[in-house]
Amino acid sequence: MAELLTDDQIDAAIRDHLPAWKVAENALVRSVETPTFLDGIRLVATVAQLAESMNHHPDIDIRYTTITFRVSSHEAGGITNDDLVLARHIDTAAA
Repeated sequence: MAELLTDDQIDAAIRDHLPAWKVAENALVRSVETPTFLDGIRLVATVAQLAESMNHHPDIDIRYTTITFRVSSHEAGGITNDDLVLARHIDTAAA
């Protein structure tokens, strides 16, 4: 099982590499606005492929053109390095 990160490690990662993300309820959270609904669905499909290849899956909420990603390691009970990696991949996909 992956090791939980400390609050300081999480804060540093957000500050240095993941400025669009915040921490809420032991998860990294980011919302992305897409130009159209179908663009949002394409983003979700891209993230789903990445997540499947990592065997690490985010919670995804689709609200018209706003897609919200929640990333945490459920088995570990919080945020691990795997979550930071997936969040960076999501940022790349959303760019």
